[in-house]
Amino acid sequence: MNKQIKKSIGKIHLWLGLASGLVVFIVALTGSILVFEEEIDPFIHPEFYKVETVGKSRIPIDFAIQSLRKEYATDSINRIYTFNDPERTILVMGKNTKGNTFFFAVNPYTGKIVSSMEQKKHFFSIVNKLHRSLLLGETGKFITGCSCLIFIIILLSGLFLWWPKKLKNLKQRLTIKWNASFKRVNWDFHSTIGFYSFLFLLIIALTGLTWSFKWFENSLYYLMDGVAKKPSIKVANPPKSKLLSEETFFYQDIIDETNKIYSYQGNVQLRMPNDTINSILVTKENTERTIPNQSSIAYFDRYTARNIQIKPYESFTKGDKLRRLIYPIHTGSIYGLPTKIIAFLVCLFAASAPITGFLIWWGRKRKKH
Repeated sequence: MNKQIKKSIGKIHLWLGLASGLVVFIVALTGSILVFEEEIDPFIHPEFYKVETVGKSRIPIDFAIQSLRKEYATDSINRIYTFNDPERTILVMGKNTKGNTFFFAVNPYTGKIVSSMEQKKHFFSIVNKLHRSLLLGETGKFITGCSCLIFIIILLSGLFLWWPKKLKNLKQRLTIKWNASFKRVNWDFHSTIGFYSFLFLLIIALTGLTWSFKWFENSLYYLMDGVAKKPSIKVANPPKSKLLSEETFFYQDIIDETNKIYSYQGNVQLRMPNDTINSILVTKENTERTIPNQSSIAYFDRYTARNIQIKPYESFTKGDKLRRLIYPIHTGSIYGLPTKIIAFLVCLFAASAPITGFLIWWGRKRKKH
């Protein structure tokens, strides 16, 4: 009976692997690249991240926004990213009159726009879309989500197949016989490294489901809060009032007020609403904490820059806090470089698994013939 069960699980493992192999390869390979996005992108585009000289004081970001509107025909500002690091540039995302989205790097000490890049041409934007949706939009997102579910089944069935019947065979399952034939080395690599990577890949795959399926995200909230995730809060903007005068620094006032509300060291992000109803959402990540992605929130009047509401990180529900942890866990950035290296290596193995698994199947098929 046990032999028959193992044979059936082996078939499930095989055919699910063959069916999802190409998608798993693409998602895992792009995932391994995205692990070190924060290290690679500044190397490729240093002008986007570092200023040549650190000045004595910063000038209001509004001067740069005015230049974007006049010189770059930027029709609307979508997001503004400011950083606690004195060497960092300010990043602005905006759309021009043709509807194309651009990233702009601004020197915070001079207000000069030092570089620009269209979002759809940015290397990591392309890799990220390939990773999440295979560049196929919502259809691709569904495909990668299903492949992620399949991959979890493959991991669990693989562990069952790896598990030795007798304790004396454990050492053999834990080592790779490098001096053996290619066929044996390939099998050892597939099964042994698969065992060592199992827990890490299972965590990465499970957290990855959060972006593909609402039911999985809701299950996290049920687990932590006992209720489903509440719709994202969008604080309504007060009725349109008198606009601030041109002499007032609108965006800089919002940034300064946020830093007064949350006095800890951190990076501030402004998100402009894409409608005429909601207010400006501002987040400030606390970089003083070891665990990343712990941000507090504030809402501001889109016409007067007046603070409407605040929501400190401490007031978040357990579900919200867990949701915030999903991204650093998924990318391996939760404990910095050590966990990033682990995530990078196991993602590379995951990318190789469909290949080594295919070679095992092909070798057995040829042997039968």
